[in-house]
Amino acid sequence: MSKPTVVVVGDALIDELRGPEGIREFAGGAALNVAIGLAVLGVPTTLIAMVGEDADGETIKRALTRHGVRLIQTVGPNGSSRAVSDRTDGEPRYTFNDAARARAVLLDDTARAALATADLVAISCFPFDNTSQVDHVLSAIPNPEKRLVVDPNPRMGMMHDLATFRTNFERVASRSLLVKIGDEDSQMLYGLPLEAVRSRLRERGAGMVLATAGRHGASLVTSAGLSASEPIAPMPGPVIDTMGAGDATFSSTIVSILDHGTPVSTVAAHDLLARAMLIAAATSRREGALLAVPDGR
Repeated sequence: MSKPTVVVVGDALIDELRGPEGIREFAGGAALNVAIGLAVLGVPTTLIAMVGEDADGETIKRALTRHGVRLIQTVGPNGSSRAVSDRTDGEPRYTFNDAARARAVLLDDTARAALATADLVAISCFPFDNTSQVDHVLSAIPNPEKRLVVDPNPRMGMMHDLATFRTNFERVASRSLLVKIGDEDSQMLYGLPLEAVRSRLRERGAGMVLATAGRHGASLVTSAGLSASEPIAPMPGPVIDTMGAGDATFSSTIVSILDHGTPVSTVAAHDLLARAMLIAAATSRREGALLAVPDGR
């Protein structure tokens, strides 16, 4: 029997980290992190993303190949996306290049076939402020209410229209099996507390809402009225890099849905969250944003 498959749609870029110790670069982007995270957890995964035909693009492709992720590429007309995180003065400042600000995904027949046949489709860090892009992708996903999981992952430096982004995100969320929303995303998109946005998304029709609050853990509410929360898992060693914790949580949740279906009991919801919080804690204890599996698990 073949394993369930996931197609991830969204961003792939180079994360350039600047700090007192110098400059470091990683293949990254929320969608790429999720795709590689799923592969690390044993799920056959395809990433649909814009990647340039340049040196950064080759770095991104090598990272995906190394982890066994299939890439369906939109060739970036401005090259590959790059995000610069400058931490030389303490608090990070983010800037994005022209390719990142003009990112777009074009679906050819191969991409449409992948979206039509995957067990789940995950959208992360997508240009929701581009209505034609949203329509383009939604039209290629049959039965999204049973197959679509979404994390908006807004980035102010890549966003052109906040109101349009919010409207289209909610339109997609209303047709989704699962929506993930973080505390920082809630403030950026709505200026509201996480709990209020979680309720708003459920009221607008999202099947389940996964709300993440960094070191305070995560919660899950479902259309069946289930509600559960879990703190971040305790783990030895210092927290080194929280950049990929949210993406790791999203990947773990997707795998739990593939393995066990949507939670039908409070116990099942707690089990899903506990696994995700363990993986998020392990990811935070390694440099970079890629998912890490806890030792011995």
